[in-house]
Amino acid sequence: MIATAVLVPLVVVLLVLVNMVGRDDDAEGDDQVVDVAGTPSAPRGDLPPVEVDTPAVTPAAELACPVLMAQLPLELAGETSRMVDSDSLFAYAWGDPATVLVCGVEPPPGYVVGGPSTFLVSGVEWFVDTTDPDTYVWTTVDRNVPVQVRVPATADSAAPTALSPIIGTSIPYVAPTPAPTTD
Repeated sequence: MIATAVLVPLVVVLLVLVNMVGRDDDAEGDDQVVDVAGTPSAPRGDLPPVEVDTPAVTPAAELACPVLMAQLPLELAGETSRMVDSDSLFAYAWGDPATVLVCGVEPPPGYVVGGPSTFLVSGVEWFVDTTDPDTYVWTTVDRNVPVQVRVPATADSAAPTALSPIIGTSIPYVAPTPAPTTD
C-alpha cells in the first residue's frame, strides 16, 4: 500500500514531465480540451482547525517525526484530514470528532511492560489509556520517539491499526521500558 502511494504520484509526475518536454513548440496555439475522469481527492480543511496541545519539540523528535509526518494519509479510516492549530508541526488530525496524532510525546504514565493495556499491532506496541470516557489515548511504547493517537471513544481501533505500519517503518524501534514512577 505504501509502495503504491509513492509509485502512483511518481508515475504521474514522470508522465507530465515527458509530455512537457516532448511537446512541440508549434503546438502552443492548439487549444485542446482534456477529459479528466475519476473521483477527486477529499478536500482538506472543510472543518475548522483542531486545537492540539503539543509538547516541546525534542532533538529526537526533530529527527524522527518529519519522516512520519510526510507519510501520513489524507484519509484515515474513512475520515478526511483536517487542519491543526498547534505549536508543533508534528500534529495531524482526521474527521469530526477528530482523531489526533502527535509525534514526540512523553512516554505514557502508567505503562507497564507486557501489561494488560498493551497491544501489538502490525509490529508496533501500543499502550492504550481508556480512563477518559470520551477519548482513548493510544501511545507507542517501542519507538525512539513516542507517537500518540487520540481516538474518540465512539470510534474503533481502525485509525491506530492503519497507522501502525506507517509508524513502524518511520520511527525507529527501541525495547519498551516501563513508565517513570512518580515519587
